[in-house]
Amino acid sequence: MAEILQYKRIDGIFHRMNALTKIIFLVVVILIAIVSTRPDIIAATAIILFALSVVGRFSRELIRQIPMLVFLSIGLILLTVLTMQSGDVMGYLIPSFIPYIGGNIPITAGALNFALILSLRFFAMLFAFQILIISTQPRDMVHALQKLHLPVDYTLMLLIAIRFIPSLQLEGKRIQEAQLARAYYPGEGLVGKLKSLTPIIIPLVSNALGKANVLGLTIDLRGLRTMKRTPLTESEYSVYDYVMLLFVAVAAIAAAAIITGMI
Repeated sequence: MAEILQYKRIDGIFHRMNALTKIIFLVVVILIAIVSTRPDIIAATAIILFALSVVGRFSRELIRQIPMLVFLSIGLILLTVLTMQSGDVMGYLIPSFIPYIGGNIPITAGALNFALILSLRFFAMLFAFQILIISTQPRDMVHALQKLHLPVDYTLMLLIAIRFIPSLQLEGKRIQEAQLARAYYPGEGLVGKLKSLTPIIIPLVSNALGKANVLGLTIDLRGLRTMKRTPLTESEYSVYDYVMLLFVAVAAIAAAAIITGMI
């Protein structure tokens, strides 16, 4: 699995933008994805985000996340089909030609539409988060959040949570390779996949707890409790920031008009 939420050093348009501009862009995308209940609008948002990643020269990072999103979408479809029955019946999860149990668990249009909306929302929001994290250094994000007057403790927690995700991913991969080097073979198929999780999750959680303890001691040693801060380095806005803000404003107005039925 490709690493997610990891900064990449790329000489692209998004890397030249101010972090505050990209945070505003992220908030608008999330609002559009959550408020909209039309699959075409959310799908168009995800397509535009991918097009922007191509312009920013990091589209490969988004493509690597598509298998995970597809797997998640399949799970959402199965979950909604099993738990939600509204609209016209389009078929049955268990074919009707199977004796005794055939024709059970109907697949309704409402369930499929709801699952499609949820899946597209995950696509749009993950793409937007990836664009922000890939193109923004952690220190620039901290400065931008402080400009928004977000408390320092919450800023620190958010940054640590974001940085822990790729760290845990890499640690899990190393543990899996170590188990394979020790000739550990849980078997094939779904059962084998489930058995292989136990020797990975236990040391992964143990290492994560140890890192959290070390991180807490490091924060205290760096004097976070003294509340004395290094002066911020102001980052100037470029022409790319103004173009992006104009694009975000136009997109937000257009999406609001479509959602409210004005267009």
